[in-house]
Parts: sequence; structure tokens; C-alpha cells
Amino acid sequence: MHPEIIVQWPAVGAAVAAAFLFGGLWYGPLCGAAWAKAMGFAADFKPTSGQMRRAFSLQIVGTFLTVWVLAHTNEIWRASTWGFVGKDLPHYQYGFFGGFFTWLGFYVPLQLGKISWEMRQWRIFFINAGHDFFHLQIISQILAHWR
Repeated sequence: MHPEIIVQWPAVGAAVAAAFLFGGLWYGPLCGAAWAKAMGFAADFKPTSGQMRRAFSLQIVGTFLTVWVLAHTNEIWRASTWGFVGKDLPHYQYGFFGGFFTWLGFYVPLQLGKISWEMRQWRIFFINAGHDFFHLQIISQILAHWR
């Protein structure tokens, strides 16, 4: 028996857009000043337009890859993907646990490595890990509900 994974491309597009906008809010008005201070940036630091284009481009690519992988990994846990009709849990549970376990197993260890090897402050860990958690929840919930 093989899983039948169907990627909903409109959901992928919506999840990329929502996650990208959330990142702008998180590292902008919500936590941007605290993050910049903890990173050691001067209060008046402004990246060039070229730096911003590069950052936005790389962020879009990275967000797309995250969404595309979550679209597959979240579906693999559904019983219906394997042909067992009527055995699926509620969508929000697939969304929550898909985002949570991806965060816990992949993102948190990377953030801990940055604390230990790059000598970053714990404040950076909490800002970045918080972003990663909500970022993955947004993506995972959109994918889980848009089937």
C-alpha cells in the first residue's frame, strides 16, 4: 500500500504568503527592536535595498521549501492518505502536531546549537524559537484545513 499525497497548490501559496507576512510582523513591530538589540545591531541600522531584496528572496525560497515539505509530511500521518476512510482526526490536530513536532525535532535543536556554538543570548533563542513555532503553526494549519 502506498500513500496518496495530493499537494493543494493554492494552500501552498496561501501558506507561503501568510508565513511571510507573519515573519514581517514578528521581526518588525512585535519583536524587531528586541531582536535587533539582542543581535547587537545599532539602533539606527538600516539595511540597503540590495540587502533587503536578497533577504526577502531567500526568505521566500526557504518558506516555500518549508511549506512544500510540511504539505507532504503532514499528509503522511492521515489514515485517509493510506486508504483508510473515516479514520482521520480533526484537521486542527494534524495542523497542530505537524507544526509542533517539526518545531520540536528540527527547529529547536538548531536554535539551541546557535546558542551554544555561536554564543548567542537566550533572548535570541526565545525570539527565534517563538517565531519558528508560530510560523510552523500558521503553515501547518493552513495546509491541514485546505484539503
